Amino acid sequence: MTGPMNRPTSTQPVFWRDSELPHVELRQVSDGRTVCYAPHTHTQWSMGAITGGESTFEYVGRQYHVSEGSLVFMNPEWVHACNPVDYQPWAYLMLYVDASWLASLRFRLGFLDAPVWQDIHCDVTTSAVLYSGFQALADRLLDNGVSSEQKEHNVEAFLSEVMVSISGAAGQAEKPFPPAPESLRELARYLDVHCTDELSVEWMAERAGVSPSHLVRVFRKYYGMTPHAYQINRRVQLGQRAIRQGAPIADAALAAGFFDQPHFQKVFKRLVAATPGQYSRPPKRHPDRV
Repeated sequence: MTGPMNRPTSTQPVFWRDSELPHVELRQVSDGRTVCYAPHTHTQWSMGAITGGESTFEYVGRQYHVSEGSLVFMNPEWVHACNPVDYQPWAYLMLYVDASWLASLRFRLGFLDAPVWQDIHCDVTTSAVLYSGFQALADRLLDNGVSSEQKEHNVEAFLSEVMVSISGAAGQAEKPFPPAPESLRELARYLDVHCTDELSVEWMAERAGVSPSHLVRVFRKYYGMTPHAYQINRRVQLGQRAIRQGAPIADAALAAGFFDQPHFQKVFKRLVAATPGQYSRPPKRHPDRV
């Protein structure tokens, strides 16, 4: 197994995926000075490690200053953003885990009464054990000499350790936003299914039975973003899914409701902090790995 010093260093993000492990994805950034995220959500549970420098971490309205050695955790659909501090250097790892798969693991570990997702109450930790374990896992996943079967074992072993550490101690999280009225929940469900449609705020407001200005205000209160931002976030998630499934970028743009590929590229980069081309590119082989 190779150590952190053998990781590729570049201003370009590295994404690791394996078709035999569809429930997990890794992102590695060695120079994040220009990596800026707009507030967004993931359908997966995710965790990050700051491996160099420092950054800000905004999570459902809570603000953190994190630095090397910090680990951050994000529940599915919880709004967040992580950005550099005054163009200062920072580097990080991100692990994205399918929520259903992780719920099954937590159920097997005895933390859930049923294999159904429950949010986890842990935002940030500086556990040296988990931090070094995350770095070791990243090295294994990025190592082309390690089999998919062994990587699967490493993922499950590490995430079991994480769950014992943060789920066992902290339990279930409180929801970051109050329950939305049914009219807004119905609109959000509609946007989930019809996010590729061209929908004006006036149309959405009429569907919810409120004025446009009131809709924007209350939707942000209950979902952490405006209806339009919510819809765009869902579109980008569709685009990511299409790319992960092997679709060409032009097809992914269409699947996400973008008929203009440059617009898709611009919006994708704003939320994912990588271009569709970078996201679709598999990690290069590194001959120094053994």
